[in-house]
Amino acid sequence: MPAAAAARPFRMGPARSPRSPAWWSPGPSAGILWRMPRFPGAVPSRLPNVGTTIFTVMSRLAAETGAINLSQGFPEFSAPPLLYDLVAKHMRAGSNQYAPMAGTVALREAIARKVEALYGTRYDPEHEITVTAGGTQAIFTAITALVRPGDEVILFEPAYDSYAPSVVLAGATAVRARLAFPAYRPDWDEVRRLVSPRTRLIVTNTPHNPSGTIWSEADLGRLEALVEGTEIVVLSDEVYEHMVFDGRRHESCARRPALAARSVVVSSFGKTYHVTGWKVGYVLAPRELTLEFRRVHQFVVFTVNTPVQLALAEYLSDASLHLGLAAFYERKRDLFRAGLAQTRLSLLPCEGTYFQLASYAGLTEERDDVLAERLTREGGVASIPVSAFYAQPPHDPVLRFCFAKNDDTLARACERLARARW
Repeated sequence: MPAAAAARPFRMGPARSPRSPAWWSPGPSAGILWRMPRFPGAVPSRLPNVGTTIFTVMSRLAAETGAINLSQGFPEFSAPPLLYDLVAKHMRAGSNQYAPMAGTVALREAIARKVEALYGTRYDPEHEITVTAGGTQAIFTAITALVRPGDEVILFEPAYDSYAPSVVLAGATAVRARLAFPAYRPDWDEVRRLVSPRTRLIVTNTPHNPSGTIWSEADLGRLEALVEGTEIVVLSDEVYEHMVFDGRRHESCARRPALAARSVVVSSFGKTYHVTGWKVGYVLAPRELTLEFRRVHQFVVFTVNTPVQLALAEYLSDASLHLGLAAFYERKRDLFRAGLAQTRLSLLPCEGTYFQLASYAGLTEERDDVLAERLTREGGVASIPVSAFYAQPPHDPVLRFCFAKNDDTLARACERLARARW
C-alpha cells in the first residue's frame, strides 16, 4: 500500500478492503471519521501457541451467563477502610510523583522487618528488596533477567500460566516436572533426572496454585540438596504465603540460608490485602541477583504507584493484618467444603491458598474444560479446568474453585452445584 493511501480518511460503514478504491471517503459532515486500516505486513508471533487465558475466558462466560464466578482468583470483598484512607492521605499530601525505582524506602524497610519477623532472615532494603507491579511482573522480570537463550527452566505442572510464556520469551526451554493427581506432591527423583548442565532456573510455587497443597520442610530440604554445588537459581512464587491452614507453617525459601542465597522470592500485597487490582508485590533476593533483576525491572515498569506504596508501608506496621489471614481463609475454606459436601463432587485436600479442587470422577466422562463450560452455562457456577495449567493436559477429572468470596456467594454456589446435572 502506498504511504499516502495508508493515511486517507473514510466514512464509517461496512468494512471494505484497503485495496478497494472505495475503502475511504470524506465523512458526511465537516468532521472526518476513520476506520483503522489493516497492518500491511506479516506479524511473526513470539507466542504463537498462546491465546486468551482461561481466567479471562471463564470470567467473561460467567458475566455473559449470569453464573457465580468462582473461576478467577480474586476476592469478592474489600480491605479494611484504613488502607484506603492511608492511600488517600498520601495522595492528598502530594506523594503522586515517581517513587525510587526499587520502591519507596519506607515500604522496603517495612518489608524487611516483616520478613525478618516471619522467617528470621534480614534482607537489606537498599540492595535486596524490590517493589514490583504485582507477582506476575516480578516473575516475568526475574526470568528475563536471569535466563539466557538456550537455558532450561524446570517448572512443576500444573503450573500458573505465566511461567512458561516468560521462559519462551527469554529464548529458553521449559522442562516440566509433574505434580500428579490427586496428591500433587513433588517427585524429587524425577526432578533430579530433569536437571541438566543447561538448567538455569527452577520455578517453585508454595502454597500451590491450583492444587492448594503446601511444600513441607522436607521438600525444601530436597530442593536445597538438589541445587547444592550448582549455579541454579530458584524462583520461589510465594504469593499465597499467608494462606496456610490447620496449624501448618509456610516453608519459605527465605527461611533457609542456603536457599535464600540463590532464590528470588516473590510475594504479593494484592493477595494478602484483598486488593489484587492494585498490582503491587515485591521480590527478595541476594544483592547479586537483585542487581540483575533491577536492570530489567527499570525498563519494564521503572517504578510502582507511589501513594499506594507509602500506604502499605504504614499498614504493614500492624502484623495482625497479615498474620490473621490464615484463620480468615480457613473459615472460608471450611464453609465452602461443608457446602460442597452436599454435592456429588469429591473434595481434594486444601492445605493453603484460596482454591479448592474437586473431583468429578465417576459422575461424567466429559473432559474438564468441556464440563467447566457446561457447568457455567447450565449450572450457573464458573470454575477453572485444571487442564489449563498443563502444556500437555492429562485431563484428570478435577475442577478448581475460588472461595475468596462472600459467605452468601459460596452458599448459593454450593446450592447450584448440588442441583447440577451430571
